[in-house]
Amino acid sequence: MTGGNKNDKVNMKTLAKELNLSTATISKALRDSYDISPETKLRVMEAARRLNYVPNAYASSLRKQSSNTIAIIIPEIADSFFSQAINGIESIVAPKKYHALIYLSHDSYEREASMFNDLASGRVDGLIMSVASSTQDTGHIKTLQETGIPIVFFDRVCEDITADKIVTDDYNSAYNAATHLLQAGCKNISLVTISGYPSILTAREQGYRNALTENGFVVKDAEIVTCSNKYTEENVNMIKAHLTTVKPDGIIATVEQLATATYLACDELKLQIPRDVKVICFTNQITAAILNPSLTTILQPAYDMGKQAAETLFGRLSGRLNEAKQELIMPSQLIARASTAS
Repeated sequence: MTGGNKNDKVNMKTLAKELNLSTATISKALRDSYDISPETKLRVMEAARRLNYVPNAYASSLRKQSSNTIAIIIPEIADSFFSQAINGIESIVAPKKYHALIYLSHDSYEREASMFNDLASGRVDGLIMSVASSTQDTGHIKTLQETGIPIVFFDRVCEDITADKIVTDDYNSAYNAATHLLQAGCKNISLVTISGYPSILTAREQGYRNALTENGFVVKDAEIVTCSNKYTEENVNMIKAHLTTVKPDGIIATVEQLATATYLACDELKLQIPRDVKVICFTNQITAAILNPSLTTILQPAYDMGKQAAETLFGRLSGRLNEAKQELIMPSQLIARASTAS
């Protein structure tokens, strides 16, 4: 394309194709954004003049206006991790006189994707999110990002998207959990996890596998139980069947609701924790200390992760944070209790 035709509608996509740039880069360059180089801004402005690009006045006015609202997308609210993370986010949002819209994906890709049309309408200035376990196609997230709305991921992130990410050390946490069980005398350790694609599941399974392999154990597929990410009687039955056939003497549960299912399965089989099987779980559940027996947990810094995610988002919104997108890893803590006692 060498010149504009008055009958052609020249928009940001046209400029992006002409210059081999993303629409997000074009949008930011036209808005004189701090994170676009002067050279790129000059190329964009010259192309805009050459092709007779005329901004959409209505859309521009919407972008210039702040809604003083951010969106938070989480898989569920019942999980104590997410409720604590929201408290951390609110600790930053409220003093800034912003509002937070909380969306629940219920761990559904379809439900998550349907929310993004609403977000792209100018209703929110930024987004903090933890992706659904069934999310593989991230096109809906990339499309929103191209509008210039900043996105910060926390806990469950999208590896194929360049964005700010606040995570915990899932690999090391699972490695330490398996090592803890080995030191407690376990020789047949199983991983009870959920189906889906979140980054946390991959990291936790790899940490579990490597800890056992490095200590001379061969991890068999039969030692990994994959449940649904909902509390159901089916999960309890799956764990009961596993306890009966594989007979593990140690279990690592990768998400909070699987601890309940494991305790119920052991109770129904008359297995005593920790005598017959030792149990450790990734959970921020405040009742862990008063369960019978008290539950050994991997405690994630949920509140601090939420707080940091909000601070990062507002740093992007204000322009104060203008360096490349960053990944911040916050350490978790193993809290040993009676469920893994020797």
